[in-house]
Amino acid sequence: MRDGVDLVADHYAPRTGAPAGTLLVRCPYGRSFPFSSLFGAVYAARGYHVVIQSVRGTFGSGGEFTPMVHEVADGADTVEWLRNQVWFTGTFATIGLSYLGFTQWALLMDPPPEMTAAIISVGPHDFSQSAWGTGSFTVNDFLGWSDMMSRQEDGSRLLGALQQGRYRRRLARTANQVPMGASGRTLLGTGAPWWESWVEHPDRQDPFWEPLRLTDALDRVDVPVLLFSGWQDLFLDQTLAQFAHLRGRDVTTALTVGPWTHSQVMTKGAPRVLRESLAWLDEHLGGKPAPARTRVRAHVDGEHWLELDTWPPAMPEHVAYLHSGHRLSDVAPDEAAPASTFVFDPADPTPTIGGRLLSPEGGYRDDTSLATRPDVLDFTGDPLTADLYLVGTPVVELAHSCDNPYNDVFVRLSQVDADGRSTNVTDGFVRQTTDSGVVKLTLDAVAHRFPAGSRLRVMVAGGSHPRFVRNLGTDEPPISGTTIRTQRHTIHHGAGGVSRLVLPAGPRPPSAH
Repeated sequence: MRDGVDLVADHYAPRTGAPAGTLLVRCPYGRSFPFSSLFGAVYAARGYHVVIQSVRGTFGSGGEFTPMVHEVADGADTVEWLRNQVWFTGTFATIGLSYLGFTQWALLMDPPPEMTAAIISVGPHDFSQSAWGTGSFTVNDFLGWSDMMSRQEDGSRLLGALQQGRYRRRLARTANQVPMGASGRTLLGTGAPWWESWVEHPDRQDPFWEPLRLTDALDRVDVPVLLFSGWQDLFLDQTLAQFAHLRGRDVTTALTVGPWTHSQVMTKGAPRVLRESLAWLDEHLGGKPAPARTRVRAHVDGEHWLELDTWPPAMPEHVAYLHSGHRLSDVAPDEAAPASTFVFDPADPTPTIGGRLLSPEGGYRDDTSLATRPDVLDFTGDPLTADLYLVGTPVVELAHSCDNPYNDVFVRLSQVDADGRSTNVTDGFVRQTTDSGVVKLTLDAVAHRFPAGSRLRVMVAGGSHPRFVRNLGTDEPPISGTTIRTQRHTIHHGAGGVSRLVLPAGPRPPSAH
């Protein structure tokens, strides 16, 4: 690197006199399994030179690992090194998931002329959005990830560390302690020195976040980009924003979204991801013809794959109203309808059940127990008389008030089966410091079929902890706050306003034509 630090890489050479091109993979999680198999062996066997490099401060590479800070410069220096290798084919592409996706966006801050394509799976370009995008720090995801990164070379691996029951309980106990900064340090010990800096900068416009925000790459990329995500991936919103931005610039891009969590993209999703990735490289790096594909492939949970021209597709508008008495109805409530109330107690925060979580507990889960909690309001509709396809971005408009201006609002849309079992479909969350009277929440994008006989359920709560660190109910800084105050929420149904669910949904799925 330009500062004299050496980074270590493995080179997989294809057994052919006519290699198809070169692939660059920059990774913080080591160069052995699963990355050696997913990228090295598979693509070298297809005729590509593959370079898997350990980023700064990981698995033998020199320097200190400071998440995301060095990737722009180190990526550019790695390409300069690549140019000087006798086996370099003259063109290359990048590939990888999660942090490996961030390293690709880092390289695209100044796209090298030899770069011809990128394949980015569940890869963020703006870490400030991931950490503080809702106004609340995503403590489970990034405290857990920080601890994993500080210990990953002590024998625990990327997935193994997240699947250890003892570790998960330890992380949950830590997340329930205050203050957030000091409790996190108790878990981390001497590892992850970046932890405090993340939690002491809640303002996303703070200059601290500039090196971790690669939004300019979306305006500079000029090579074909294939994007993968999952409806239950924590970076789904960023992947969809990437697709929309690149499509708006007429950059060649395609998007595939499956019924996956973050980690399932490389397990359950691996066959599809590999097949589509090979076709993309054959066309844009190897110079071989590839089968035509639609711009968007989106899996409808519980049914099939949609082939679409764009995202989101055109859909009818389906409106349902929240009523007192736990009802959800297509008919608006009477003007005199009474309000519903609940109290959020930071000492016993509403728990996270499933959803876009970096955890084995994430994804689609039975959340029936959530609806029975006293700090959750549930509104459930009548059984559907026909299938209802929800494809796009739902919105919930709440006529809302709270006796404490420092409050959070969490909304979930779930499916209730004929046997009464509830399963999460999509969520929305926002942290507030004022009482505006109206809360408009954009839920996570989704493609889902509610079958005939099932029911829609909307749940409203004052938090989802530890996915989003609980609101203590004060204006104390998140890193050091310890004072706890309850928050009484009121959802109005007639008098004081109307609360409703607005869905891009209809009786038939959309098509590409």
